Amino acid sequence: MTDRPNILVVCGRNKKRSRTAEFIFKNDNRFSIRSAGLSSKSDRKISEKDLNWADLVFVMETGYRARIWGQYRHMELPPIEILDIPDDYEFMDKELVELLTDRINDTLRIVYKI
Repeated sequence: MTDRPNILVVCGRNKKRSRTAEFIFKNDNRFSIRSAGLSSKSDRKISEKDLNWADLVFVMETGYRARIWGQYRHMELPPIEILDIPDDYEFMDKELVELLTDRINDTLRIVYKI
């Protein structure tokens, strides 16, 4: 991992959860961040380019990791961490912001020491 890792955050359609994560962390000096969705209806659909760029991927649900592994099994993928945040929130919902902030920061601090 580089000094300033690239983090990709993925949810279903890149409308609420992953976009919120990108928005709240976009000016964080510890890492670069972008978001994408798995659905063909996503505002920004995940691509091989995103996965090649990423040093770490956060997904909202367990099934999303399996989908990425299956869809991109021909690639060497970065580590994929599960945030376990259901699709129960709107973009920038106060509780969603708290969950994302706590879980992303905890994982970065514990697993990646940043």
